[in-house]
Amino acid sequence: MIRTLTSLSLVLALACSEDPQPEAIQPAPETATPDEAPEEAPAQEPAVAQPSDAPLTATLGQAAPDFTLTDQAGTEHSLRDYRGKIVVLEWINPDCPYVQRHYRAQTMRNLVDAFDGEQVAWLAIDSSHFVTPEASESWRAEHGLPYPILQDASGDTGRAYQARTTPNMYVIDAQGVLRYTGAIDDDPRGRNDSPRNYVREVVDALVNGTEPPLTQTEPYGCTVKYENS
Repeated sequence: MIRTLTSLSLVLALACSEDPQPEAIQPAPETATPDEAPEEAPAQEPAVAQPSDAPLTATLGQAAPDFTLTDQAGTEHSLRDYRGKIVVLEWINPDCPYVQRHYRAQTMRNLVDAFDGEQVAWLAIDSSHFVTPEASESWRAEHGLPYPILQDASGDTGRAYQARTTPNMYVIDAQGVLRYTGAIDDDPRGRNDSPRNYVREVVDALVNGTEPPLTQTEPYGCTVKYENS
């Protein structure tokens, strides 16, 4: 009996000496103190539209399609050469009565004279399949135009910009982004003594660093005389 009790006591003593190992404690995740907070990335400069970024057709808010055309004197003009300036594109056809009315009223010439030539460039483009340098030079001389008339007899540039009428106006900002397309003003029939000139409003806003009040209107005039159109 005594031997049995002694053996039981020995077993209990050994069991008590074998304490279970405590579970490993996972350290709490370190939290960054204000002094250790990651630095903010520096502000990025606004992206500048590159010629390679331009879509195949003109799209508002995107890089305007680049082009290279010769003017009535044989001088080449590429849109990329005007980067840094606001560019106004005017689709023109001197045979169109709407164009003739605007030139009699000096609508375009007065706008060009009102704009700062250091900030704004004006390019006329004739996509008529029958356009000739001689006819364009005659029109420039008759109206004393200070800007070139680019020759687009193939119509490739006109189609890229989806030019539909003469006149059809486009405004491209200094970063090369198309910001306006449509009519020159709100007076298709020439009956308003004080028409609202959309192009003036858009260009003035861009010059002053503000958003243009409008981006698109319905152009009016004669259809562009593309070949086989």
